[in-house]
Amino acid sequence: MERNLQAVDEIIDQWGAKPESLLQIMLDVNHHFNYLPRESIERISKRLRMPISQVYSVATFFKVFSLKPRGRTIVHVCTGTACHVRGAPKILDRVKQDLGLNPGETTEDMALTLETVNCVGACASAPVVVVGGETYSEMTPNKMAEIIKAIKAQKAA
Repeated sequence: MERNLQAVDEIIDQWGAKPESLLQIMLDVNHHFNYLPRESIERISKRLRMPISQVYSVATFFKVFSLKPRGRTIVHVCTGTACHVRGAPKILDRVKQDLGLNPGETTEDMALTLETVNCVGACASAPVVVVGGETYSEMTPNKMAEIIKAIKAQKAA
């Protein structure tokens, strides 16, 4: 864990150990680990001289943060109104079937995490899926199956 805390310290040093840097520090730590390890929250609290409850309140308020370890690649299925009306439930069913995951779950090898999001802000292109930060629009269950197939092929390589 010491190595991980060194990375947290470097992020804090980059933004400055001041309360107004809290959100950016937490975003960078979350990006670095794909979640916020408990030890990192404790370190942030200590270095920024903020109550740990305040850091946890920020971590639990924003959906972008996770307190559970997540996979290296995150599959976000948008379930907002436009995506829902245009078939998001069928796409989510396909992902669940092909990956064997329910939303919020991660594969045992920590390769993939499946999550749903309320809106990704691309309603005109609904239904939308974001895989590893890349947005796929006008999705169908068959298109999703091809993406999952490609993810599995990358994982096997």
